Amino acid sequence: MGWSGEKNGMPLALAANQFEAFITVDKNLSYQQNLAFLPLAVILLKARSIELSELIALVPALDRVLICLVPRSFIRVFGSGRSADLA
Repeated sequence: MGWSGEKNGMPLALAANQFEAFITVDKNLSYQQNLAFLPLAVILLKARSIELSELIALVPALDRVLICLVPRSFIRVFGSGRSADLA
């Protein structure tokens, strides 16, 4: 994608031009970046860990979120049977 070498927030800005959603496990992203100006939705996967097995368990909830995606939204997808919420 040609994003290597980009600094602080630039990959997120570049993603906004190419994608409808940015999916992350970075719990601090909303504090580090001003998400209000991005035209895409930001989805935070909240699992007990970032091990693949934990993240795979979030796929059904993530799928439900992606079906009804709202631009400029910040969405948390929880593990342990909890559903997604909009922030």
